[in-house]
Amino acid sequence: MTQKEKILKAGAKLFRKQSYSATSMQDIADELSIKASSLYNHISSKQEILSELLLSNAEAFVKGMKDVKEAELSPTDKLKRIISIHVRLTVEDTNKMSLMTNEWKLLTEENKEIYLSHRSAYEKSLKSILKEAIKLGEIKDVNIDLSLFSILSTLRWLYSWYDRNRDISPIDLEIILFKNLIEGIVTK
Repeated sequence: MTQKEKILKAGAKLFRKQSYSATSMQDIADELSIKASSLYNHISSKQEILSELLLSNAEAFVKGMKDVKEAELSPTDKLKRIISIHVRLTVEDTNKMSLMTNEWKLLTEENKEIYLSHRSAYEKSLKSILKEAIKLGEIKDVNIDLSLFSILSTLRWLYSWYDRNRDISPIDLEIILFKNLIEGIVTK
């Protein structure tokens, strides 16, 4: 891991633990047991740390969605892949994922615009996959907007649940989430 990657990881941990606003560059340096001035050899500011963390996650989701959309899969198989992307990114770094719920609001206006554009495109793509699944009769004719909200809310907050339940394998987590979010939990 490069020093910059260590700084980003420490930043994510502290931004989650005590918030972006309450975290100083000195706090990040202390977390890494280095001098604050050493941070500036690798990163220009606390805002750069937040931007790199959030935009890299947003880009990972956009790339994942692009791959899913281009895959020759049924809409329900695409939904499984989307859940898999969320699980993988959550398992890889719960601290980084936690920033996506609120800390994005603290990005510079330029980076916030990029972030929100990625998020909007991702949500639009997921909505179109849900519509296609309904059209093909793969899922029930449900309220798309409410279903989209329910699915994304669960997946956005998955990091919080996963922190307390790390004994479940990512594959099992994907299966359970698909069954709960897409197939439903009522008996037939």
